Amino acid sequence: MSTDPNPGAHQNKDQRPHDVENLDPHECWRLLRSVTVGRLAVWVDDHPDIFPINYKVDHGSLVFRTAEGTKLQAATGDTPVAVEADGIDADSGIAWSVVVKGQAAPVQDPQEVLDTVGLLLFPWQAGKKEHFVRITPETVTGRRFKVVPPLTWWTPLDDATRSGLE
Repeated sequence: MSTDPNPGAHQNKDQRPHDVENLDPHECWRLLRSVTVGRLAVWVDDHPDIFPINYKVDHGSLVFRTAEGTKLQAATGDTPVAVEADGIDADSGIAWSVVVKGQAAPVQDPQEVLDTVGLLLFPWQAGKKEHFVRITPETVTGRRFKVVPPLTWWTPLDDATRSGLE
């Protein structure tokens, strides 16, 4: 059974299965609130890197906790970051993906730290995660689409690749 109270609102009746629905910012934030895990993309030295994070939405921003290390250093540097989160309704086969791009900064003001602790942000991985980081978005974009069966994308090349590996 679908957990979406209004599944018909997400797809135009005339929409073909391969069409993509671009989401407005309000819907993007609603979806971001519905999950707590995303992927943080940062620039490290001379290459991009990506880290899973547990986050919470807080007043139009994203907050995550982390320990000292590469993720904290790269995220709170001068280079903007991106966070991608996604989900799928298993019953309807409707998937979504939201990307937040912006600047990350450590949460340092004592009152803001206290407020951030109140978000009850619990990382999955054990260890001392004493740094809170807030991502202030410059852009928030998202899309929704129907997941198609794998055979939809089958080509003769798929068989050729498989037989070459056997």
